Amino acid sequence: MKTAFAVALALMASITISPSAFAKGPSGKALFQKHCASCHANGGNMDNPAYTLHKKDLQRHGVQTESDIIKRMRHPGPGMPVFSKKKISYTQAKAIAKYIMETYNK
Repeated sequence: MKTAFAVALALMASITISPSAFAKGPSGKALFQKHCASCHANGGNMDNPAYTLHKKDLQRHGVQTESDIIKRMRHPGPGMPVFSKKKISYTQAKAIAKYIMETYNK
């Protein structure tokens, strides 16, 4: 019995689980593609070219953090739809914001 337990414990210890195995739902990139890319393809802006997702434009408009992006998603300006908490959860909005910061805010 002790041997079987020791073997099982050794097997469990040798299994490596990547952090992404615990991820819930679609990635930030997938969520961006679903909700944002139609207007913000490649970080641009189809409706207003002055409001791209690139660093210089984000900074010019006071968007410097992931929280700032989420605020814009929840309370956008003219031309952008509202992404309510019912449509995009906080976790999903955070994933989108992180993707934008990592991809376009360089």
